[in-house]
Amino acid sequence: MAALNAGWPMQIIRMQIFRRLLVIFISMIAASESPANDPGTLEESVCGSVREPFAFWLWSRAAGKPNPEITSSASNAVPTEYRTRDGRLLKGYKLASTAAGGTVVGAVLVAQGNAMLADQLIPDLTPFAQIGIEVYIFDYRGYGNSEGKPRLKAIVSDYRELFDHVGAITQGRRFLYGISFGGIVLLNVIGSGIEFDRAVIDSTPGHVSDLGCPQRYDPAANFPRDASGLLVVAGGQDTVVPLKVSRALIELAKARGGRAEVRAEYAHPFMDADIRVHRNRLELIRSFLAG
Repeated sequence: MAALNAGWPMQIIRMQIFRRLLVIFISMIAASESPANDPGTLEESVCGSVREPFAFWLWSRAAGKPNPEITSSASNAVPTEYRTRDGRLLKGYKLASTAAGGTVVGAVLVAQGNAMLADQLIPDLTPFAQIGIEVYIFDYRGYGNSEGKPRLKAIVSDYRELFDHVGAITQGRRFLYGISFGGIVLLNVIGSGIEFDRAVIDSTPGHVSDLGCPQRYDPAANFPRDASGLLVVAGGQDTVVPLKVSRALIELAKARGGRAEVRAEYAHPFMDADIRVHRNRLELIRSFLAG
């Protein structure tokens, strides 16, 4: 946990920057133009031809640059990569199981927040590997070590491919963990009809159509009718995605057999002021996935 404690102030700073950028993004909605791009291109902008590229430009820079020291401190972190159908090379890491006897319960594909890089989560996700859940986490296209232009349509496509890829190279159950923007991505993947065992969606808005994106990308529109394997997490202290914004997903989880955990002490993921609250949150997620 020493690495986590050392990097904690920087995580808070990054997420505070993200919060300011999100405000800028939302303030641009009224003035943005409608999307008018070639629908056959994965990297087209579907949320505004000016607004979306500018937002991802800000977010990808707020995420910073990869830090080799983080990965070198985790002996079970193995670099991995995947080439998408449009030829973009996505780079990330696998956290191999460190459970007794090398037991593998399953694999979790993680989609992080939109101002984060894969390596920044390695210290926090290491406990998952300790109970036999192998972790796969990639930099979004256009972020960190990954190629391409970051766009919502393309990132959703990437994670649909990554889900199949991880399932083909691992054993055991199939898990998903979406953090904030990552929850938008993974609910779109779930909505495409994949078969998964359990998924956690943490602090994700119910709609993105009110930000100028097509309604088909709304997380609520992609919420599974059978949500028995899904956990929605939200926090009363979250000022980035307040409860009123995530309420639709909370209610859908309750109505469709899923689980909703709304904790008054939770802020936005990785912005919890108390490290004990942060660890409690990760333990909740880890325990749910492990079943």
